[in-house]
Amino acid sequence: MKTADSVSRRSFLALVAAAPFAAAAPQGKRIPVGLELYSVRDDLQKDLMGTVRAVAKMGYEVVEFYSPYFEWTPAYAKEVRKLLDDLGIRCLSTHNGSQSFTKENLPRAIELNQTIGSKFIVMASAGMVKNLDGWKAVADTLNKAAEQVKPLGLGVGYHNHQLEFKPIEGRRPIEVIAANTAKDVMLQLDVGTCVEVGSDPVAWIEKNPGRFKCVHCKDWAPEADKGYKVLFGEGVAPWKKIFQAAEKTGGVQYYLIEQEGSDYPPMETVKRCLANIRKLRAS
Repeated sequence: MKTADSVSRRSFLALVAAAPFAAAAPQGKRIPVGLELYSVRDDLQKDLMGTVRAVAKMGYEVVEFYSPYFEWTPAYAKEVRKLLDDLGIRCLSTHNGSQSFTKENLPRAIELNQTIGSKFIVMASAGMVKNLDGWKAVADTLNKAAEQVKPLGLGVGYHNHQLEFKPIEGRRPIEVIAANTAKDVMLQLDVGTCVEVGSDPVAWIEKNPGRFKCVHCKDWAPEADKGYKVLFGEGVAPWKKIFQAAEKTGGVQYYLIEQEGSDYPPMETVKRCLANIRKLRAS
Protein backbone atom coordinates (compact mmCIF):
# COMPACT_ATOMS: atom_id res chain seq x y z
CA MET A 1 0.00 0.00 0.00
CA LYS A 2 1.32 3.43 -0.93
CA THR A 3 1.90 5.68 2.06
CA ALA A 4 1.38 9.45 2.22
CA ASP A 5 5.14 10.00 2.12
CA SER A 6 5.98 7.55 -0.64
CA VAL A 7 7.52 9.04 -3.76
CA SER A 8 6.04 7.66 -6.94
CA ARG A 9 7.66 8.00 -10.34
CA ARG A 10 5.07 10.66 -11.19
CA SER A 11 5.77 12.69 -8.07
CA PHE A 12 9.54 12.40 -8.69
CA LEU A 13 9.09 13.73 -12.21
CA ALA A 14 6.91 16.54 -10.86
CA LEU A 15 9.65 17.51 -8.42
CA VAL A 16 12.24 17.53 -11.19
CA ALA A 17 10.00 19.67 -13.39
CA ALA A 18 9.49 22.16 -10.57
CA ALA A 19 13.20 22.42 -9.72
CA PRO A 20 13.93 25.65 -11.64
CA PHE A 21 10.99 27.33 -9.92
CA ALA A 22 11.97 25.97 -6.52
CA ALA A 23 15.55 27.14 -6.87
CA ALA A 24 14.30 30.68 -7.44
CA ALA A 25 12.61 30.82 -4.05
CA PRO A 26 14.02 33.48 -1.68
CA GLN A 27 16.40 32.30 1.04
CA GLY A 28 16.83 29.07 -0.93
CA LYS A 29 13.61 27.57 0.45
CA ARG A 30 11.43 25.35 -1.66
CA ILE A 31 7.87 26.55 -1.15
CA PRO A 32 5.26 24.57 -3.10
CA VAL A 33 2.44 26.40 -4.85
CA GLY A 34 -1.06 24.99 -4.62
CA LEU A 35 -4.64 25.89 -5.44
CA GLU A 36 -7.64 26.61 -3.24
CA LEU A 37 -10.18 24.58 -5.21
CA TYR A 38 -12.93 27.13 -4.63
CA SER A 39 -11.22 28.87 -7.55
CA VAL A 40 -12.59 26.14 -9.86
CA ARG A 41 -15.72 25.35 -7.87
CA ASP A 42 -18.08 24.80 -10.81
CA ASP A 43 -15.71 22.35 -12.48
CA LEU A 44 -15.09 20.64 -9.14
CA GLN A 45 -18.80 20.17 -8.52
CA LYS A 46 -19.28 18.56 -11.93
CA ASP A 47 -16.21 16.34 -11.88
CA LEU A 48 -14.01 16.41 -8.79
CA MET A 49 -11.59 13.71 -9.86
CA GLY A 50 -11.14 15.11 -13.36
CA THR A 51 -10.67 18.64 -12.06
CA VAL A 52 -7.99 17.59 -9.58
CA ARG A 53 -6.21 15.69 -12.36
CA ALA A 54 -6.29 18.77 -14.59
CA VAL A 55 -4.96 20.99 -11.80
CA ALA A 56 -2.12 18.57 -11.12
CA LYS A 57 -1.28 18.43 -14.83
CA MET A 58 -0.94 22.23 -14.84
CA GLY A 59 1.82 21.91 -12.27
CA TYR A 60 0.08 22.69 -8.99
CA GLU A 61 1.68 20.70 -6.17
CA VAL A 62 -0.93 21.19 -3.45
CA VAL A 63 -4.72 21.52 -3.30
CA GLU A 64 -7.04 22.80 -0.61
CA PHE A 65 -10.57 21.40 -0.51
CA TYR A 66 -13.29 23.69 0.80
CA SER A 67 -16.42 23.12 2.89
CA PRO A 68 -18.41 20.66 0.68
CA TYR A 69 -15.72 18.06 1.41
CA PHE A 70 -17.27 17.74 4.87
CA GLU A 71 -20.16 15.81 3.31
CA TRP A 72 -17.89 13.12 1.84
CA THR A 73 -18.22 9.57 3.08
CA PRO A 74 -15.10 7.98 4.55
CA ALA A 75 -14.98 5.67 1.52
CA TYR A 76 -15.03 8.60 -0.91
CA ALA A 77 -12.31 10.37 1.08
CA LYS A 78 -10.14 7.28 0.59
CA GLU A 79 -10.76 7.46 -3.17
CA VAL A 80 -9.68 11.10 -3.16
CA ARG A 81 -6.55 10.22 -1.20
CA LYS A 82 -5.66 7.51 -3.71
CA LEU A 83 -6.06 10.03 -6.52
CA LEU A 84 -3.79 12.53 -4.78
CA ASP A 85 -1.15 9.87 -4.18
CA ASP A 86 -1.32 8.65 -7.77
CA LEU A 87 -0.91 12.23 -9.03
CA GLY A 88 1.94 13.02 -6.67
CA ILE A 89 0.22 16.04 -5.10
CA ARG A 90 -0.99 16.71 -1.57
CA CYS A 91 -3.87 18.28 0.27
CA LEU A 92 -2.29 20.12 3.20
CA SER A 93 -5.39 21.90 4.52
CA THR A 94 -9.16 22.11 4.23
CA HIS A 95 -11.58 25.01 4.54
CA ASN A 96 -14.40 24.54 6.99
CA GLY A 97 -17.42 26.36 8.31
CA SER A 98 -17.49 27.09 12.03
CA GLN A 99 -19.84 24.12 12.49
CA SER A 100 -16.94 21.75 11.80
CA PHE A 101 -15.41 22.83 15.11
CA THR A 102 -18.31 21.84 17.34
CA LYS A 103 -17.97 18.94 19.75
CA GLU A 104 -20.30 16.88 17.57
CA ASN A 105 -18.62 17.58 14.22
CA LEU A 106 -14.91 17.91 14.95
CA PRO A 107 -14.36 14.12 15.07
CA ARG A 108 -15.73 13.87 11.51
CA ALA A 109 -13.46 16.69 10.35
CA ILE A 110 -10.51 14.93 11.98
CA GLU A 111 -11.32 11.62 10.30
CA LEU A 112 -11.70 13.14 6.83
CA ASN A 113 -8.57 15.28 7.12
CA GLN A 114 -6.50 12.36 8.34
CA THR A 115 -7.75 10.22 5.47
CA ILE A 116 -6.81 12.70 2.76
CA GLY A 117 -3.49 13.58 4.40
CA SER A 118 -4.38 17.13 5.39
CA LYS A 119 -2.36 18.82 8.14
CA PHE A 120 -4.58 21.81 8.97
CA ILE A 121 -8.31 22.11 9.61
CA VAL A 122 -8.94 25.76 8.80
CA MET A 123 -11.96 27.78 9.91
CA ALA A 124 -12.79 29.66 6.73
CA SER A 125 -15.43 31.85 8.36
CA ALA A 126 -16.65 32.41 11.89
CA GLY A 127 -20.15 33.34 10.77
CA MET A 128 -21.99 36.21 12.43
CA VAL A 129 -19.86 37.67 15.22
CA LYS A 130 -21.17 40.91 16.73
CA ASN A 131 -18.51 42.17 19.15
CA LEU A 132 -15.02 41.60 20.52
CA ASP A 133 -16.29 39.18 23.14
CA GLY A 134 -17.70 37.16 20.28
CA TRP A 135 -14.31 37.12 18.60
CA LYS A 136 -12.70 36.00 21.86
CA ALA A 137 -15.17 33.12 21.86
CA VAL A 138 -14.03 32.22 18.33
CA ALA A 139 -10.45 32.21 19.57
CA ASP A 140 -11.47 29.92 22.43
CA THR A 141 -13.08 27.52 19.96
CA LEU A 142 -9.89 27.43 17.91
CA ASN A 143 -7.77 26.79 21.01
CA LYS A 144 -9.94 23.91 22.16
CA ALA A 145 -9.86 22.33 18.73
CA ALA A 146 -6.09 22.79 18.51
CA GLU A 147 -5.62 20.99 21.83
CA GLN A 148 -7.75 18.10 20.63
CA VAL A 149 -6.09 17.59 17.25
CA LYS A 150 -2.47 18.24 18.22
CA PRO A 151 -1.83 14.71 19.60
CA LEU A 152 -3.07 13.40 16.24
CA GLY A 153 -0.48 15.35 14.28
CA LEU A 154 -2.99 17.92 13.03
CA GLY A 155 -3.30 21.67 13.47
CA VAL A 156 -6.05 24.25 13.11
CA GLY A 157 -6.09 27.62 11.46
CA TYR A 158 -8.16 30.71 10.81
CA HIS A 159 -8.70 32.29 7.38
CA ASN A 160 -9.46 36.02 7.29
CA HIS A 161 -11.75 38.00 5.02
CA GLN A 162 -12.26 41.79 4.94
CA LEU A 163 -14.32 41.78 8.14
CA GLU A 164 -11.47 40.68 10.38
CA PHE A 165 -9.35 43.66 9.39
CA LYS A 166 -12.10 46.23 10.02
CA PRO A 167 -11.99 47.67 13.57
CA ILE A 168 -14.92 47.19 15.91
CA GLU A 169 -14.91 48.63 19.42
CA GLY A 170 -11.52 50.13 18.58
CA ARG A 171 -9.79 46.89 17.65
CA ARG A 172 -9.49 44.66 14.60
CA PRO A 173 -11.01 41.19 15.10
CA ILE A 174 -7.98 39.54 13.53
CA GLU A 175 -5.86 41.04 16.32
CA VAL A 176 -8.19 39.48 18.87
CA ILE A 177 -7.86 36.11 17.15
CA ALA A 178 -4.06 36.36 17.09
CA ALA A 179 -3.71 37.57 20.68
CA ASN A 180 -6.08 35.00 22.17
CA THR A 181 -5.00 31.84 20.36
CA ALA A 182 -2.03 29.59 20.93
CA LYS A 183 0.99 30.29 18.74
CA ASP A 184 0.48 27.02 16.87
CA VAL A 185 -2.93 28.13 15.59
CA MET A 186 -2.20 29.08 12.01
CA LEU A 187 -3.21 32.52 10.74
CA GLN A 188 -3.97 31.77 7.10
CA LEU A 189 -3.58 35.14 5.46
CA ASP A 190 -5.92 36.03 2.60
CA VAL A 191 -3.83 38.78 1.02
CA GLY A 192 -6.48 40.28 -1.27
CA THR A 193 -9.05 40.94 1.41
CA CYS A 194 -6.38 42.38 3.70
CA VAL A 195 -5.22 44.76 0.98
CA GLU A 196 -8.73 45.78 -0.04
CA VAL A 197 -9.53 47.23 3.39
CA GLY A 198 -6.24 49.16 3.50
CA SER A 199 -4.24 46.91 5.82
CA ASP A 200 -0.59 46.08 5.30
CA PRO A 201 -0.05 42.32 4.82
CA VAL A 202 3.71 42.61 5.29
CA ALA A 203 3.34 44.40 8.62
CA TRP A 204 0.79 41.82 9.76
CA ILE A 205 3.13 38.95 8.95
CA GLU A 206 6.04 40.62 10.72
CA LYS A 207 3.89 41.26 13.79
CA ASN A 208 3.07 37.55 14.14
CA PRO A 209 6.22 35.55 13.35
CA GLY A 210 5.88 31.87 12.61
CA ARG A 211 2.09 31.85 12.34
CA PHE A 212 1.60 31.94 8.57
CA LYS A 213 2.17 28.35 7.48
CA CYS A 214 0.00 29.08 4.45
CA VAL A 215 -0.72 32.26 2.51
CA HIS A 216 -3.67 32.63 0.14
CA CYS A 217 -2.33 34.39 -2.93
CA LYS A 218 -5.32 36.42 -4.02
CA ASP A 219 -4.79 39.81 -5.65
CA TRP A 220 -6.99 42.91 -5.76
CA ALA A 221 -7.19 46.13 -7.79
CA PRO A 222 -9.08 49.31 -6.80
CA GLU A 223 -10.77 49.86 -10.17
CA ALA A 224 -14.50 49.15 -10.03
CA ASP A 225 -14.40 46.81 -13.00
CA LYS A 226 -11.46 44.82 -11.61
CA GLY A 227 -11.46 44.20 -7.87
CA TYR A 228 -10.86 40.48 -7.27
CA LYS A 229 -11.21 39.69 -10.97
CA VAL A 230 -7.58 40.60 -11.60
CA LEU A 231 -5.27 37.66 -12.00
CA PHE A 232 -2.59 36.97 -9.41
CA GLY A 233 0.25 39.46 -9.81
CA GLU A 234 -1.81 41.98 -11.77
CA GLY A 235 -3.28 43.85 -8.81
CA VAL A 236 -1.76 46.11 -6.16
CA ALA A 237 -0.54 43.58 -3.58
CA PRO A 238 3.24 43.92 -3.00
CA TRP A 239 3.99 40.26 -3.69
CA LYS A 240 7.77 40.30 -3.53
CA LYS A 241 7.70 41.93 -0.12
CA ILE A 242 4.97 39.52 0.99
CA PHE A 243 6.98 36.49 -0.11
CA GLN A 244 10.09 37.81 1.62
CA ALA A 245 8.21 38.40 4.88
CA ALA A 246 6.35 35.09 4.70
CA GLU A 247 9.54 33.11 4.17
CA LYS A 248 11.85 35.05 6.46
CA THR A 249 9.43 35.69 9.32
CA GLY A 250 6.05 34.08 8.71
CA GLY A 251 7.13 30.44 8.61
CA VAL A 252 5.27 29.77 5.36
CA GLN A 253 5.20 26.14 4.21
CA TYR A 254 3.06 26.49 1.08
CA TYR A 255 1.26 29.08 -1.01
CA LEU A 256 -2.25 28.72 -2.38
CA ILE A 257 -3.58 30.58 -5.40
CA GLU A 258 -7.17 31.66 -4.78
CA GLN A 259 -9.25 33.33 -7.47
CA GLU A 260 -12.85 34.45 -7.14
CA GLY A 261 -13.27 34.95 -10.88
CA SER A 262 -11.73 36.68 -13.89
CA ASP A 263 -12.40 37.51 -17.53
CA TYR A 264 -11.23 33.99 -18.43
CA PRO A 265 -12.82 30.57 -17.80
CA PRO A 266 -11.89 29.22 -14.34
CA MET A 267 -9.42 26.57 -15.51
CA GLU A 268 -7.63 29.02 -17.79
CA THR A 269 -7.65 31.56 -14.97
CA VAL A 270 -5.81 29.31 -12.54
CA LYS A 271 -3.37 28.22 -15.26
CA ARG A 272 -2.51 31.86 -15.93
CA CYS A 273 -2.17 32.55 -12.20
CA LEU A 274 0.30 29.69 -11.83
CA ALA A 275 2.36 31.04 -14.72
CA ASN A 276 2.31 34.50 -13.14
CA ILE A 277 3.49 33.36 -9.71
CA ARG A 278 6.27 31.28 -11.25
CA LYS A 279 7.41 34.24 -13.33
CA LEU A 280 7.26 36.63 -10.38
CA ARG A 281 9.22 34.39 -8.04
CA ALA A 282 11.84 33.66 -10.68
CA SER A 283 12.51 37.33 -11.36
